Amino acid sequence: MELESAPCLASLVPFRSLQIPGAVVAYLKILQGADAGRIVPLDGERIVFGRHPSCDIVLEDGAVSRQHAQIVQLHGSYYLEDLRSRNGTQINDVDVTDPKLLADGDIVRVCDFAYSFVESGSSTDLFKNDTQLHATSDKSSLSSKSSLETAELETDSQERSSIISSIDARSNSGVRLSVKPEVKLRTIVEIGHLLNGVLNIDEVFPNILEALFRIYPQADQAVIMMVEEPGGEPKVREFRNRRSGDDSFSVSRTIVKRALESGEAILSADASDDSRFVTSESLAGLQIRSMMCAPLISQSDERLGAIQITTFDLKARFDGDDLDLLVTIASQCTLAIENAKLHQQLLKRRDMDRELEFAMQVQLGFLPSKRPKLKDYDFADFYEAAQHVGGDYYDYVALPDGRIAVTVADVAGKGVPAALLMARLYSAARYHLLTSGSAAEAMEGLNSEISVSGLGHRFITCALLVIAPAKHTVTLVSAGHLAPIRRNLDGKVDLVESEESGLPLGIIPDQKFVEDTYELQPGDTWVLYTDGVTEAMNTTRELYGSKRLAEFIRTGPLEIGDLISAIVADVAAFSEGNANSDDLCLVGFQRTP
Repeated sequence: MELESAPCLASLVPFRSLQIPGAVVAYLKILQGADAGRIVPLDGERIVFGRHPSCDIVLEDGAVSRQHAQIVQLHGSYYLEDLRSRNGTQINDVDVTDPKLLADGDIVRVCDFAYSFVESGSSTDLFKNDTQLHATSDKSSLSSKSSLETAELETDSQERSSIISSIDARSNSGVRLSVKPEVKLRTIVEIGHLLNGVLNIDEVFPNILEALFRIYPQADQAVIMMVEEPGGEPKVREFRNRRSGDDSFSVSRTIVKRALESGEAILSADASDDSRFVTSESLAGLQIRSMMCAPLISQSDERLGAIQITTFDLKARFDGDDLDLLVTIASQCTLAIENAKLHQQLLKRRDMDRELEFAMQVQLGFLPSKRPKLKDYDFADFYEAAQHVGGDYYDYVALPDGRIAVTVADVAGKGVPAALLMARLYSAARYHLLTSGSAAEAMEGLNSEISVSGLGHRFITCALLVIAPAKHTVTLVSAGHLAPIRRNLDGKVDLVESEESGLPLGIIPDQKFVEDTYELQPGDTWVLYTDGVTEAMNTTRELYGSKRLAEFIRTGPLEIGDLISAIVADVAAFSEGNANSDDLCLVGFQRTP
C-alpha cells in the first residue's frame, strides 16, 4: 500500500519566476504533468524525483520508481542521474545511463512527466535591496526589471505622504467587528468555505488568492510571501493577476518589511506618491496606485509572511474599511496555513513512525527467536530499545560438539545509527564464532573487522561466553563489557571480573584477548546485562547501579526466567516511570540444581 504523498518541491513553488541580476540560478519548468507551467528552483545540492513521500519532487504515478532519479549540483553545474529506475530517465529523449551534465534548455523526462532545465544568470532574492521588484515570464523567456542601479530614495520633505492608515494586526484575536460587521461575517463565511477541509499547504495559497479576488473586486494583483526560516527574508510563494495571461507581479520590499517588523497592516492610497516606500523609478514606473499589505502573524507572535494586494484603478482605491477587512482575512489565512503545516508535519511523523516500526521489526528479527535447549541448563533474556530501534545486542550461537556461545554487546549511542551497527555485529559475530578455533580468537577477528569498517569514533563493548555442557564449564572473553554477575546455590554473589579484560571493539585493530574458563556447579546462575540496567535513573537522578543489581540477584527468584523478569520489574519500579535513557538488555543462564 502506498503511503500518502508528502508535498513535492514542485508544488511548493507555484510562482513563475523572479530574477534580479546577481548570481546564477537554475530551475525546472514543468512542461508535462501536474501544475504544468510552474517552476521548481534547484536550490539544494540534491533534488530527488520519485514516488516515495520522502522525495523532493513526488510523482504519483505507478510507472515511477520510489526513488527514480536525482539532480545533483556540483561546483555550479547540474547533473541528472537515474537511480536504477524501472522505466528509465531521459534527457532530450535519450536514456540516462550515467550522470549527465544538464545544459540550458534540456528536456528532462521521468515517465509521463517532463521538465525544461533553465540556467540563467540571475537570482531570486526579492529582498536583497531596498527597491521595488518586478518580474515577468512567458513560455520562451524570463525577464526582470529592477531600479537597483539607478534608484535613489525620494527625500523631498515637501512631498505629502499618502498613507491613509495602518492597523496593528497583532491585536486581531478573532473576528474584528468595528467596521461593517455584516461584511466581516460574510467574509469569514466565504473564507471558511474556500479553506474548509484544505489541509495540503500547497492548496491553501491558491484558495486564499481566489478569496481575495472575490472579496476585493477592484484588486488587480495579489501576492503571498512566506518566511521559510526564522529570521529569514520572505519569499514569494503564490501570486495571481486578475487579467488572464499576465505573469508579471510586483512587490514592495519596504512595505512588506515594515509590516513584518511592526506587525501592522499598511494601506497606501497611492504608493507612487509615498516618500517612505518609493524609489525614483521602481514604483512610479509600475504605476501602482493603491496597495494594502497585511502580515501573517501566528498566535505565538511569529511572523509567517505577508499578503499584499494592489489595484491600478484610481477610481477604486482601497480604503480603511478594506484594510480592516484584510486584517481579519489575514488572521483566518494564518490559521489555515498553520493547520496545513501541522497536518503536513503529522503526515511526515506518521510516515517516519511507520518506517521506524518496520525497522524495529527488522531489528527484532536479528535477535534470537527461541532459546537454546540444553540438558541441565535453562536460559532467559529480555530486550527493550530506548527508542524504536537500539544498539544493544545478544545472541545464542550453536557451536560444534554441542557447545553454545552467548554474546551480549552494547554499541555506543542509540537509535538508527546504533541499530545499523548492531545488524553488522550480528552477522560478523556469528561468522567469527563459527570459523575460529577459540573464543579469544573469535573476539580478535571480530575486533579486527570492526576496527577497519569505518565506524568513526564509535566503539562496541562485548562479552562472549562459550558453554560446554559436556564439561560443565563456561569460557569468558570480554571486550570492555560490564562484568557478569554469578550466583551459586548458597546465594553467594560475585562479579566475574577478569584482570585481562580487553578494550572495547574498534579501538585497537590488532588487540589480543584473553579467555578465562570457569566451572559450572549445579545451581550456578549467570546474568549478563548492558548499562541500560545499571544506569537507569530515578526522579532524584540516582543510578540503579551494579551493587543494587548484585544485591537483587542475591535475594531474587531461584529460577532464571523468574529472576530476569523480576530484575526488569525492579528497574522499572526504581525508575518511577521515567523513560529509559538507554537500551535495556539482560541475558541469563543457569545450570539446574
